[in-house]
Amino acid sequence: MATGAAKKKPAAKKAGAKASKKAGNKAVRHVALLRGVNVNGITIRSADLQALFVELGFGAVRTVLASGNVLFDTDETDIATLRQRIEQALRERFGYEAWIVLLAQATVARMAAGYPFERVDEERHPYIVFGSDPAMLDEVMAKAEELETYTDRLQHGDGVLYWELPRGESTDTPVAKLLAKTRYKSSTTTRNLRTVEKLIAG
Repeated sequence: MATGAAKKKPAAKKAGAKASKKAGNKAVRHVALLRGVNVNGITIRSADLQALFVELGFGAVRTVLASGNVLFDTDETDIATLRQRIEQALRERFGYEAWIVLLAQATVARMAAGYPFERVDEERHPYIVFGSDPAMLDEVMAKAEELETYTDRLQHGDGVLYWELPRGESTDTPVAKLLAKTRYKSSTTTRNLRTVEKLIAG
């Protein structure tokens, strides 16, 4: 259980991050989407998650729901380095193999606006599949097109996959089983459209 892991001090900001402040970069609202939190024995309290991001030096930190969603402000501009720093801090603090997708909040809003299926459907769930590696999203899409499925609808968007499936079958459909494969664990994570809308508003 992650809650039993000893707390460690997160890595300090690198010199480049401090330099960006001196250059007068404006802080940008970001969204960190953690994969696999509060499922399969990985338990992280929202208060502890928020505290870690505050310790990492981010501003206006806020967690949304219990599925591993963090909103925060930063003036750091190297997204790849920032993502790696957060992942390392999560591993050290909570003792699990942490992977995140990190995006500017404005980018998430644009992605949500492009959702192509019915946004409200009493019989189907609307999801967005986010990814840190575009090649992996392309691969998922290609493999999904080979599946014999009459329940899933999957469409490629700009940096995301849009997914719709029957309610109550979020882990049972062919696409759900495809996304659950270990190969995609480090680079993809899925959120319900309702959750994404909360992240945009935060």
